Amino acid sequence: MTEHGDALDADLRVPSCERCPALVESRSRIVDGVGPTDADLLFVGEGPGATEDERGEPFVGRSGDVLDEALRDAGLARADVRITNCVRCRPPDNRDPTAEELANCRGHLEGEIGRLDPELIVTLGKVPSEHLLDRSVAITSESGGVVDARIAGASRRVLLSVHPAATLYDRSQRDGFFESIARAGELSGVGERDEDGGDGQSRLGEY
Repeated sequence: MTEHGDALDADLRVPSCERCPALVESRSRIVDGVGPTDADLLFVGEGPGATEDERGEPFVGRSGDVLDEALRDAGLARADVRITNCVRCRPPDNRDPTAEELANCRGHLEGEIGRLDPELIVTLGKVPSEHLLDRSVAITSESGGVVDARIAGASRRVLLSVHPAATLYDRSQRDGFFESIARAGELSGVGERDEDGGDGQSRLGEY
């Protein structure tokens, strides 16, 4: 990454925050987004879990393994996308973040989205989908759908997806999740630039 890229990434980090007492108490660190600061494809999850809190990176536990597998199947590399969360601190007992906690962290998320200006945002699960769209979402039935939403001062394309953890508890969700990630690569154009320099979209016909 260039020096400019390093500086931009530093701008997207949250060095300290004390707004949410329960999260300050339960976290061991603030978990910032990872990936290129000019990524065309941005994944937004709910918040860090135990493994993410321990390692300081989003989606590195079992859910992250599923996401990585789906990315590979879609001809995408994790290094080509950016991954972040609605809240950057682990909620106690892995509960859902509260509306107040989501609101407290919204500025950090919008700042990241605004600086990235991605071609496509993928919401991983019900919480980030409802948070960014500001409406109730029936995520199982709406997964795979693409909507336009006003986020961080601009109209942005958002692809809704179930959380990768859903595939661990309900195998019937797996095919739909993998199809959503493949569609995300296609819509964002990221899948065209795979590691071999070939057409990453060539495998999309399998889905």
